[in-house]
Amino acid sequence: MQVNFETLNNILIIKLNGELDHHSSSYVRDEIDDEILAKNPKNILFDMSHLNFMDSSGIGVIIGRYKFIASNGGKVGIVSMKPQIKRIYEICGLKRIIPSFDNKKTAIEKL
Repeated sequence: MQVNFETLNNILIIKLNGELDHHSSSYVRDEIDDEILAKNPKNILFDMSHLNFMDSSGIGVIIGRYKFIASNGGKVGIVSMKPQIKRIYEICGLKRIIPSFDNKKTAIEKL
């Protein structure tokens, strides 16, 4: 699992590459939290264009970062989900609290 970051317009873009599961969730959570503390972004955007698999541990990572950012008045979005990830996103109810976008440009405009 790889996690890369980009900052644009006070939005931390979190690029996930690989599988976000119980094996990688602690590492990913720590990497994201460190970057949030270092950059102090208002909003975050999860770029899932290279995420191939996500289980309930991955959902927990996303919800935890959502709660942290939302408690500070920020917004969270998800962009570029593959069909198998989008299915999990819809089934677990993430779509009710975190909006998804088809592309990064639209997501940045909305956040």
